[in-house]
Amino acid sequence: MKCVARFKGEVSLPALLIAVLWQAGFCQSNSSPERVFPQSKDSIELVVKKLQPAMSGRLPVLDGFVSTGDQPLDHYRRAYYQTAVQVTSNSSKGSVVRVSTKITAWYTDPAGAHSGYRLLNSNGRLESDLLDQLSDELTAKTAPVPAASADATGEITHNSAEQTPPPPVHLPTSAAGTPFSAPLNPSLPARDAVSSAKNAPDRDLQEQIRSLEEVLRNQGHPQNLVAVKQAGTAVVASPSLTAKTLFLASAHDEFEMLDFNADWVHVRVSGLSRGWIWRNSVEMPEGIPDTATRAGAGPKAAAEQLFHVTREETAAFPGDWEPLKGKSVKILSIEKVSDAASDSGLIMRLEFAKSELEKNYNEVAQKSSTLAGIVLIFDSADGGMIAATLPAMQKWRAGILSDSAFWRQCFFDPPELGGAGDGSASR
Repeated sequence: MKCVARFKGEVSLPALLIAVLWQAGFCQSNSSPERVFPQSKDSIELVVKKLQPAMSGRLPVLDGFVSTGDQPLDHYRRAYYQTAVQVTSNSSKGSVVRVSTKITAWYTDPAGAHSGYRLLNSNGRLESDLLDQLSDELTAKTAPVPAASADATGEITHNSAEQTPPPPVHLPTSAAGTPFSAPLNPSLPARDAVSSAKNAPDRDLQEQIRSLEEVLRNQGHPQNLVAVKQAGTAVVASPSLTAKTLFLASAHDEFEMLDFNADWVHVRVSGLSRGWIWRNSVEMPEGIPDTATRAGAGPKAAAEQLFHVTREETAAFPGDWEPLKGKSVKILSIEKVSDAASDSGLIMRLEFAKSELEKNYNEVAQKSSTLAGIVLIFDSADGGMIAATLPAMQKWRAGILSDSAFWRQCFFDPPELGGAGDGSASR
């Protein structure tokens, strides 16, 4: 799914026209992104401003517009281009025009580890096409107009050799006195046939353009897309805070929504691949709130209504987990606000633990010489213990670790408290 500038899947007509012209053979490649024009800098910049709508947009295909890289082009999607033009005055009373193009596209890593937007190298076709358009516009703008003069009778005529009418042509006639309809030279095609053959490519191109315009007019944006709010948002394998991270999405990435609940959105990644995203990390389709309507302002507020800290102390880590074994930690004892409260579930306990780790991080970081981490103990029949080291919290707070990656570096006792996620440190 980007103010959030969001791309909803519409394809700009200029970009599609570029693809059609290229396929029809009308775009001539020029490897040089620089040309010299005899016009002044000011006049060229006026024409460049006129061409602005064609200087950016979405590319329907990458093949033919980018240099071949290490990865197959069919692994890329959502390609966009942005062209910049620099005009400088030349000492020979002309101007130098330099064109550069940036092309970006979303790369889908088959392994899921390195997906993300990548910058691709333009092969010069877009730059050459823009320079050709600029040349055509400047030529049309400066085309000479035939001078007019008055003859002896006062009638105004144009000084052009084409103004002199050609002598009349008398067609040979048959014995019946009617003109021959066949050409004089039987080996040459009729004039109408030549004209029809020359105009055939133009008609085909016009037909393609009309078809594309019809597609754009009828194009409707899907109503079931969600857009990621922030870069680095985790797309996970299951609706759990400790689930395996499939990949980190970029800001404004869009996914098809398959289902959703109060906390999670089930999305289609590509093909048969599916994933889950925390609901308040995406912009929901129109008419659906980004977070479910409930008491408080989201899962954090809901968790704080279910639990509270009853005691804080500094002591040795009460367990055998090697990263904290024998080290001093800050211990928080946690209880339910009310014994009559409904079952909070794993999500709410993890959300409350996350809130308390955020609140106490600065204090522990300032005492890094004596404290090695934080331990949260839930005092209830269905409770347990969560422990986090200071180095893991530092990476998490710095944004190096996502929430799910951070939880996998924590200690859970029993392991089910962390959702029994693979790779967690709960052993």
